[in-house]
Parts: sequence; structure tokens; C-alpha cells
Amino acid sequence: MPLIQPDPTFYPSAREAMLAPREGLAYVALLDTTGEERPDGLATIDLSDGSIVDVHDMSVPGDELHHFGWNVCSAALCPYAPHPHVERRYLVLPGLRSSRIYVFDVKDDPRRPKLVKTIEPETIFKKTGYSRPHTVHCGTDAIYVSALGNVDGDAPGGVFTLDHDTFEPQGRWEADRGPQRLHYDFWWHLGHDTMITSEWATPNQIEPGPSLELLTGRGYGHRLHVWDLTKRRHLQEIDLGDRHQMALELRPAHDPTRTYGFVNTVVDVEDLSSNIFTWYLEDGVWKARKTITIPAEPADPELLPEPLKQFGAVPPLVSDISLTLDDRILLVSAWGTGELRAYDVSDPFAPRQTGSVRIGGIVRRDAHPAAPDRALNGGPQMVEASRDGRRVYFTNSLYRSWDDVFYPDGISGWMAKVDVADDGSLTLDPGFFTDFAADGRRAHQIRLQGGDSSSDSYCFP
Repeated sequence: MPLIQPDPTFYPSAREAMLAPREGLAYVALLDTTGEERPDGLATIDLSDGSIVDVHDMSVPGDELHHFGWNVCSAALCPYAPHPHVERRYLVLPGLRSSRIYVFDVKDDPRRPKLVKTIEPETIFKKTGYSRPHTVHCGTDAIYVSALGNVDGDAPGGVFTLDHDTFEPQGRWEADRGPQRLHYDFWWHLGHDTMITSEWATPNQIEPGPSLELLTGRGYGHRLHVWDLTKRRHLQEIDLGDRHQMALELRPAHDPTRTYGFVNTVVDVEDLSSNIFTWYLEDGVWKARKTITIPAEPADPELLPEPLKQFGAVPPLVSDISLTLDDRILLVSAWGTGELRAYDVSDPFAPRQTGSVRIGGIVRRDAHPAAPDRALNGGPQMVEASRDGRRVYFTNSLYRSWDDVFYPDGISGWMAKVDVADDGSLTLDPGFFTDFAADGRRAHQIRLQGGDSSSDSYCFP
């Protein structure tokens, strides 16, 4: 009698996932710079040399592809929610501006993903009451998707789910949202039945571009929210302080017995620094503590874009973080200053910087070793670590209307790679530089074939 075998890319623990075969391909979201003339695309990259092997254009312009994720992952091996029939074969790509969702099948030909389903915005509006789908995570019982706002582009934002098999929207996830209104990212501690969510702003506040008035008025998000994952109820609010604007990416420990994680805040309105907070459970209460500060760098006002001239400094604008599967190295991308940093977070309350590379940046425009005479714009933005924690890939575009403010000369898309040594130091790979200039679109999130450091959650230590 034939046996149903779990997907070989599923692992019960992060420790076992670190022993997985090396990734061969990456999938990268490409954004049209105008949002009107040409559809966005999904690029397939051969990671042996960084070459572009395929680009699939979406159906219509204006989607603003941003974050995306797998349909299922190692969470399917959790003992209370097994799904032995599912496979990691579909990529779920939301259009952040259009609210349209595309589903691509990568099983038959991983080098050339095939579009198999499109969920139109009206379906999402009707079934969830949300718009602007953002982050996709594969859960134990469904595909979870965050949304930045309601149908009108205002608050509240939240989470909705898609059926594992049909991809049809099931409805909004929250049964009792409590005081939560703003939304951005979400992740969970499966071993403790807890979800954490973060805050950016409403779509109507985000889409026109960064607002100095909103920033100085401390109107962007600065809180974390704690939820009962099973009962779908709000439990607790953690205020990081309204000086710390835009609480974005959440990276919980991969070991399900550990009750801590990391979140970045983009800018401190009092000194333009970026900060990392460690959240943790203590005596039954969830708390957060600032553990990393990256200061702004002084700069000639003549070299700065208009919103920064008055400050005479470049803010780091930390916009993404990635935690290796052994919970040891935290990668931090400073998009404004053009720096990728590494920290040893073996002690999550006392991070120690172990490495740094410079590339791009608002003022510096540091070159890549593959093209030492070419000044690069953009900077390390979306960052993704391999399952073994030895390689880190990153792209240079944040969000179209925000790109255009901080890099008014326009961003030419690229992807680079760093190697991580045993001591946590970083080295740019001089032979790996994916240049999207000929394509003309900007590169955003990266997903690695078979899974990566931020796509899976695990139920066993």
C-alpha cells in the first residue's frame, strides 16, 4: 500500500532544517517604477551565479508586488494540525496597492513558475472587509495574510486567511481585536499559542509617501499586539514609545520553547536613529526592551533629499531584519545609510555586532566589487538568510512612493549576496550581483527555493 510522505522540504525543527540541501533558486518580486505602464513581475534567479533565468509578468499594471510567501511549510508537521497531503509548491503573491492576489505553481518547473489562480480585489473586499494584503505566512490550519487597512484604506487593518487547498478567502481572522487598529506584520509562538502583530500606518497614510507631518506628530505605529492564537482574541498591547515610529518586521525565535523575538522601528523622531527591540515573556506578561540602537550619520545637506536637508544627517531607516535558524545571528538592513549589519543575539538582551558591509546608501552610493566604478542607489532593504545561515541575499527597493522621496534620482534594481563566517562577520560575494537595470523594474522581497529563515515556523525544538 502506498504511503503518503510529507514534503521533503518540511522539517520538524529549525535545527534539522539547517541541514537541508543548499538553495538553488530564488524568487524575487519586481516592481514597475511607474505603476501604470507595465505589470509587475516575478523573477527566478539562479543562485549559482545570480543570473536571471525567468521573469513572469503579472496580468495588469499597478499591483505593487511587495511581500509574498509559501502556501505551506514546516508548520504542517505540528502534531495538532498535520496536513500530510500538502506540498510547498505554490507562491502566494499579494498586490499591496491593487489588493489582487496571484498564486504561482513552482512544482513542475521550478525555474519557470506558472500562474494558476488570481484572486480579484472584489472577492477579498467582500469576504474579509480588508484591503492592501501585505505579509503571507503558512500556518498550521490555513494561509494567513495581513492587510494594512479596510476597504476604504483606513483602519482597522488585520489578518485574514486563505484555504490551504482552494486559496479562497475564508474571512477575517480576529474574533476580538480589542484596541488594535493599525497593522503591519504578524508572526507567532506556536508552542505558546500566541500571535504577535506590529504597526505601520493605514494605506491612505502610506501610499502618498512618507509624511514629515505624520512623523513629527508621532502618528505612525509604535505598538506590538499580543493575541491568543486559538481564540483569535487580543490579549495585550506593548507600547514601544511614540518616539519610535513604524514598528515593522517581527522575527520570533525559531525554537518553539523560546518566548522572545525581535522587532525593528524605522526612525526615532528625537535623534533619527533606528532601533531594535526584544520582546519577551516574563511572569506571564509580554514585555519589550530596546536592545540595539543604530545612530544617524552626519551628512552634507546638499547631498541629501529634500525631507532630510534640514537635519543634516542620514537616518539608517532600518526596514528589514532576518534571524538565522539557530537564533544566533540577526541581520539588520539600514536602507538609508546603505549598510547591512550582523549581530550575535545568542543573548537576546545583549546583542553584539559581529559584521557590516556597505553598499548603496542615500549619500555614500557605495559600489559592489563586481562593478567598483558604478555608484549604486538604494541600499540593503529586503534581506533573507539561507536555512544554514551561511548566505544572505538582499535587494534595494522599499516601496515605490517612498523610494522616490529618499532616492529622487530613481532606484535601479539589484540583488546582492553576503557570506556569513563562523564568527558572524560578513563578506560581500564579489561574483554575485544581479542587475535588474535592463529589466527596468525594482527588486523587493526574496523567497528561497525549499524555504528560508523567515518562511517557516516549527513545533519541535
